[in-house]
Amino acid sequence: MFKKIFIFLIISFISIQNSFAQFETGYADLVEKLLPSVVSIVTTQVVQRQSKNVPEFPEGHPFNDMFEDFFGNQMPQRENMTALGSGFVISNEGYIVTNHHVIDKADQIQVVFSNQVKEIEATLVGSDPKTDIAVLKINPKSLNNNALSWGDSNVSRVGDIVLAIGNPLGLGGTVTSGIISSINRDIGGGPYVDFIQTDAPINRGNSGGPLFNLSGEVIGINSMIISQTGGSVGLGFSIPASTAQLIVNDLISFVQAKRGWLGVQIQDLSIEFSESLSFEGTDGAFVASVDPLSPAGKAGILAGDIIVEFDSKDIKSYKDLPKVVAETPIGKEVKVKVWRNKKYEEVIVKIDELNEGVIAKADGSEIVELDITVAELSSKNIEDLALTNIKNGIIVKSVGSKNSNLLVDDVIIQVSSEKVSTIKDFKNIIKENKRLKRDKILLRVVRSGNEFWLINPFLVE
Repeated sequence: MFKKIFIFLIISFISIQNSFAQFETGYADLVEKLLPSVVSIVTTQVVQRQSKNVPEFPEGHPFNDMFEDFFGNQMPQRENMTALGSGFVISNEGYIVTNHHVIDKADQIQVVFSNQVKEIEATLVGSDPKTDIAVLKINPKSLNNNALSWGDSNVSRVGDIVLAIGNPLGLGGTVTSGIISSINRDIGGGPYVDFIQTDAPINRGNSGGPLFNLSGEVIGINSMIISQTGGSVGLGFSIPASTAQLIVNDLISFVQAKRGWLGVQIQDLSIEFSESLSFEGTDGAFVASVDPLSPAGKAGILAGDIIVEFDSKDIKSYKDLPKVVAETPIGKEVKVKVWRNKKYEEVIVKIDELNEGVIAKADGSEIVELDITVAELSSKNIEDLALTNIKNGIIVKSVGSKNSNLLVDDVIIQVSSEKVSTIKDFKNIIKENKRLKRDKILLRVVRSGNEFWLINPFLVE
């Protein structure tokens, strides 16, 4: 007995000694291994500046020479706009992960390793605006260190120490440390990402860089900050590795993200709904409508069901379901537990692939400024989406790859202070905002029974 206690004390003493040693030396040994696999990303976009008084003709037009003689340096001028970001090597084949917004609209992408000055040309493999993830590729011969490894972000806990490495404000190879402040944080970044919140200092240029645990594994991709000053105030947000790894693998294999599709319209489960359905609590997703040709429709899920479990994962809120479904492999048969007729039932659903924006543009009116197609809200829309208090609005029929804010079946009911009920109204408001040289628009949107405001930039000039 005493021997066991003695051994336990010796092991505890060694563990404490190691902890003190780590405290004394910091993270230098770990950082030394990680730094060579993190890169700075430099993007260049060619823009054309034009005087308002100078007519513009296609390239090669014979009038160009004449107007150049007349207007001189007022003729359209091409300028290179550069932007900075971060990324990291995730494969010895030369694949590099970063944020979509870092490389969006870039004409040229280059990466710089922390121990090199030379810029290396990179090509875009694929990009997913919905999760803000992109994959680049460089010549594997340019690699000077082994690829980083993904960690299990699902086991991360509030209070865990984390390290961030990136290129903030152009200062490549910058290392900061902090803790995980919160997990599964919903900050309006779309239905497919619940962020890791950290107080590790993250600034402009850190976007796309890795967030590490103390095992040197990537548990997140630093994506955004909340700040009134533009600098770090301890509110940084990272895309969890559990989400990022799936998207990265899809982009490498298929050039685009593949998401599972269930085929239901859902909304929050209120106390009133629960009481009327004899269901205890408000955990779950209330099924407002079901596409009869969807996997849910074919499997027998019904409007009025409460989905409480999907593929052995508890559904605490309606916001949980889209992410869980999206991450389900295409073709997988899963058990869906629902509350129906005052009892639980299990339904087997074979998940299909979500084709975002699958509805043809001919079915609606194209709004090029927002890269969406819309239609005027019909009585059938109101019934299908259970819009009990909404009578007028514009429904989103398809969403292009350039719009990461809106989703199919979103209902736009107001723009700034003006309510909208027709496509003509909507287009006129957009036209007026552009006349006033505004580059974004404030939309009041109804999604899955919930109203909220979002700011959407004009994506097409």
